Amino acid sequence: MAAIEVPGNAHGTGPGRVRSRISTRVDMTPMVDLGFLLITFFMLATTMSKPTSMSVFFPDKTVITDTEPIRASGVLTLFLGGHNQVYYLDGIAATDDRASSALKTTQPGFELRNVIFTAQKRVAALPRTGTGDRSLIVVIKPTAVSSYKNMVDAMDEMAITKSRRYALVDQLTEAETKLLGDRILDKK
Repeated sequence: MAAIEVPGNAHGTGPGRVRSRISTRVDMTPMVDLGFLLITFFMLATTMSKPTSMSVFFPDKTVITDTEPIRASGVLTLFLGGHNQVYYLDGIAATDDRASSALKTTQPGFELRNVIFTAQKRVAALPRTGTGDRSLIVVIKPTAVSSYKNMVDAMDEMAITKSRRYALVDQLTEAETKLLGDRILDKK
């Protein structure tokens, strides 16, 4: 605890009286003990964050429902390539040469997020036909050279951009294979 030390003679009187200075010393040991007790308490009392997983709901394969056909203008197709490349196409791959000029490249993360947000705004501005809603449908197509990390990044972007309608498709059509050509399918 705190102690006061007084130097000089015991009585502090007489001609040889020395003016004494009082020095104080505070013992910090109990304060350090209390600090470590608090740290220990909070470390043991808190719960560590548990890893969370993204829940994906798959439709029931036994129930077949008739749905309205999907317009190509309401679709964004993502092709996951090698070396963290994402190729995207507004719509679906057509067999003509116009589609090859519409194929664009982006990076996963912030750039891909901007592409999805732009497509969502574009689809929301389309005129409404029938009873279908105007939400974007994203088709994610991993290729043979893409990695698992690329697919997880694309799924994370779906959660971040709050895209409600997306599909993970594991096969490319003939038109898409022709469109992509050596850009994705070549294992460099």
